Amino acid sequence: MIAWYDAPSLTASAALAARIAELTDGKSLPELDLRPTGVRVRIDEADLAAAVEAAAGELGMTADPAAPQVVRLSFDAVDTPAVRSFWQGALGYEAAGDGLVDPLRREPAISFHPQEPPRLLRNRIHVDIVRVAEAVEAFRTSFGQHPYGAYGLTLKDAEGNEMDLVPGGTWPEQPATDDWRLLFSAMTFYPTTSSQQTVELAGTVAALADAAGRPLLIDLRPDGVTIDTGKDQWENDETAFAALAAEIQTAARELGLIADPARLRFVQFAFDAVDIPAVRAFWLSVLGYQRDPRDFLTDIYDPRRLTPVIMFQQLDPEDPRRQQRDRVHLDLFVPADQVRARLATGVEAGGTLLADGHTLADPEGNEVGILTLDG
Repeated sequence: MIAWYDAPSLTASAALAARIAELTDGKSLPELDLRPTGVRVRIDEADLAAAVEAAAGELGMTADPAAPQVVRLSFDAVDTPAVRSFWQGALGYEAAGDGLVDPLRREPAISFHPQEPPRLLRNRIHVDIVRVAEAVEAFRTSFGQHPYGAYGLTLKDAEGNEMDLVPGGTWPEQPATDDWRLLFSAMTFYPTTSSQQTVELAGTVAALADAAGRPLLIDLRPDGVTIDTGKDQWENDETAFAALAAEIQTAARELGLIADPARLRFVQFAFDAVDIPAVRAFWLSVLGYQRDPRDFLTDIYDPRRLTPVIMFQQLDPEDPRRQQRDRVHLDLFVPADQVRARLATGVEAGGTLLADGHTLADPEGNEVGILTLDG
């Protein structure tokens, strides 16, 4: 079960996390994603869900039943084990049934489906993955591939699905921010040993971020806390953010916490498109995303920064890949009572509803399945 509760600040979001920790009474926290505008809560137990809703109400926070959504990446594959092994190694994901999941449950899960006959041309969709430099080097060595492409970062699996695997960086010349890594976002991860330690760190970080006027992302998991700026957001005022990052590092260390940046990763999707404005308009509508305001970028992003960034790259109108159905598509999971509205929104934005009744194709044939969160 997934719920979203609106909140006026990170500090208010952290207050709900503290109440949830009290409700769990020493048990593991559910997955909580704290944002300046609210909290996403993922819970398995119905009784706890009811108690969380009551606690949110007592704090003056209301649920938005239309807000929850999950984006998943889906591959069509002839040799699923080979394709899955490649992506598991590149992402550092865990096996989950026939699919793969991010151990931190932050980046999109991956599912696999049988493909026949093979589709031999390159996809129009590829994945950008950023991990710490040591993890990138270890993967390149283990798979024995030499990166190619315009930036010397591209790798492909046994069936030609491509990724750009990017080594992240450390904060330059900043010992006070040793715990942080630059993976398109600036981020750090602190393992914790108790719910109380987790919510104490979250509350401290929220107060520091609100005081600095920086809209951080604070994701709480049973085994630790990820603190993240969102893509490129640390670049808006690097000096000011470095000061906040140093304050957070000091606070975490005073709690006895030791960062584990190897757990971190960043994932985004890139679409090759002939008519970028038309394709982008479709995905903005279906996903409820916003455009990045910077003129030199084509990025669109989730305003709550809970699902992956999508960027668009120019495709030659004569490229033969336009005639092939991609081996990669997205699945969007929303509440059951929102499915019809999302399908209608997609059609109004230039998409085509396919024969299965739950898949949309954008104006250039890229597909998204609209599915229910409750199965």
